[in-house]
Amino acid sequence: MKTGIMMRNDHSTRVQSVGRWLAAAAMGTAFVFAVPLVTTAVEPLIGQVELGKVAAADDAKKKQKTRRTPAIRAKIFEKLNEAQVLAEEKKYNEALNSLNELRDKEGRGALNSYELANLYNLYAFIYFTKEDYDNALKSYEEVIKQEDIPYAMEVNTKYTIAQLYFVKEDWKKGVNTLLEWFRLKEELGEPVGANAHALLSQGYYQLKDERKSLQHIEIAIKDYQEKGKVPKEQWWGLQRYLYFEKNDIKKVVEILEETLKYYQKKAYWQQLAAMYGELKRDKDMVSAMETAYVQDMLDKEKELINMAYLFLSVEVPYKAAKVIDKGVKAKQIEPTSKNLELLGNAWRQAQEIKRAIPEMAEAARKSDKGELWARLGNIYLDNDEFEKAADAVRAALKKGGVKRPDTAQLVLGMAEFNLKNYDSARKAFREAKKNERSQKYAEQWIEFMDRELAREKALAKEA
Repeated sequence: MKTGIMMRNDHSTRVQSVGRWLAAAAMGTAFVFAVPLVTTAVEPLIGQVELGKVAAADDAKKKQKTRRTPAIRAKIFEKLNEAQVLAEEKKYNEALNSLNELRDKEGRGALNSYELANLYNLYAFIYFTKEDYDNALKSYEEVIKQEDIPYAMEVNTKYTIAQLYFVKEDWKKGVNTLLEWFRLKEELGEPVGANAHALLSQGYYQLKDERKSLQHIEIAIKDYQEKGKVPKEQWWGLQRYLYFEKNDIKKVVEILEETLKYYQKKAYWQQLAAMYGELKRDKDMVSAMETAYVQDMLDKEKELINMAYLFLSVEVPYKAAKVIDKGVKAKQIEPTSKNLELLGNAWRQAQEIKRAIPEMAEAARKSDKGELWARLGNIYLDNDEFEKAADAVRAALKKGGVKRPDTAQLVLGMAEFNLKNYDSARKAFREAKKNERSQKYAEQWIEFMDRELAREKALAKEA
């Protein structure tokens, strides 16, 4: 007659919750897309002037639209340069006063359109440096109001204005200005770079136009890939978020797999595992999380516990036990009764009974209920330690809180039977019979025990 009995455990419910935890991680802080702050590069005055000259030369070479740009007079250039030096020395008020004097000149000393454009460009530089974005925007608007400035200066300033609107989180104006910039680039026959498409994508995302957002972020990513460059991490982040919103999980998986070739992060492995779970690819889900684990990316108790449950879900209890055991020894997992119970059960499922017993014994000692003592008794029974099994079950019943007292009585009866304490065994089996779920099994044990006793008597008479 079989001497062991499997005690009930609740791992199946807990294993199912791991998939939900991974999904929550993916949809929560790990998956939230945040539009990165746009860094606006305001070019120094001299660089801007030189850029205008170069762009004008390029225009001539390409025989595209050109403008006759007035020259900056030497004295004006010197004054602008002096103001710029003051700004770079953080003497902002002095720089602004100097610019005000230049701006207010009248008559023959009045500034021409190109001089005014460079003056307002320097105003904008100062205001931007001071994080006064409103006045920086006003100054840049004045730059593009001036007639006869180089196309390159107008194009660059328009792009900077769009960036500033993004910094101010004025998404609608930012998008509209950027579209104007796109049209200017088209008129000049110049290509629009990946970064501009990515910026426009972010603007559309903030305006909740996900279709256009996806369209432009994919242009940006494709542009980089065709040039043999690695797309920026946040670009892939926005792309996969937009596909997730479309419920295209297969595409999200494809993007994450590509992202992980270049950007190894725990959050991405968690997201990939969650998406595998959505596609019912359970083994791949476990493999993704295991990859993060072997790279020491999982260092929090909850992450390690869930890793163990994932291993249990695909019936690899030995790995589950090793995760918990290593975590406890590294003090990443607190040796609570619950965690030690998990460790003990994992070792038991891995048929490592000798390693399961001390963990379950410690878990039982730390518990204020009898349930773990009952489970410990069952493990002792499996290991043929019948006296310890009986003691553990009696301790469980005395403490109370045993989920299946009838099953515990069966274990106690089997232990007492093997110790040849037949009266105690019969008493335990009779207690187990009171529960319908254990009635038939208990009666079988009583019948078996009666046959054994009869056989022993017969043998004794023959002797």
